[in-house]
Amino acid sequence: MSTESTLETKIEQCPASLQTIIAEFQEAAPRERLEYLLEYAMDLPDLPTRLEAKRDAMEQVHECQSPVFLHTELNNGQVEFFFDIPREAPTVRGYAGVLVEGLTGATPTEVLATPDDVYNLLGLQAAITPQRLRGLHALMQYMKRQVKHFN
Repeated sequence: MSTESTLETKIEQCPASLQTIIAEFQEAAPRERLEYLLEYAMDLPDLPTRLEAKRDAMEQVHECQSPVFLHTELNNGQVEFFFDIPREAPTVRGYAGVLVEGLTGATPTEVLATPDDVYNLLGLQAAITPQRLRGLHALMQYMKRQVKHFN
C-alpha cells in the first residue's frame, strides 16, 4: 500500500467536517498552514462560564508544554469538546480549534475512528517540532479516552 493511499484511507476515517479542514490545509503551502493554525487558535471559543468553576476537575493533557484542560460532553448522541488553553499557546490552541470544529457534532464512534495523527493529515509535521507534535498526538488520545466513556 502506498503512502498516498494510506493517507487517503486515514482521511476517509475522519468525519466529513474534519475532512474539509484537512483538504484546506493540504492545499496550502507549509507557511500558510501555520497561518491557518493561528486563525483556528483565535477562533477557539473560551471555556463557557458554566465550566469555569469546574476547571480544576477537567482533565489536563500533561504531554503538552502549555497548560491544556479538556472537558467532553455528549448531547443528543453528538460529542462536544471544551478546552481551556492560554492564548499564549497558539500551536496547541489552534490544533484544538481544528479538532473542535472538525469533531464537534460527530458521534462517539466517528471520533474513535478518527486517526490519532490528524496533525500529519494536516501537514503540520513539517512545520512543528517533534516535542510539540507529541503534545498534539496526546491531545487526540485524551479526547478519545473521554469519548470512550460515552460509547
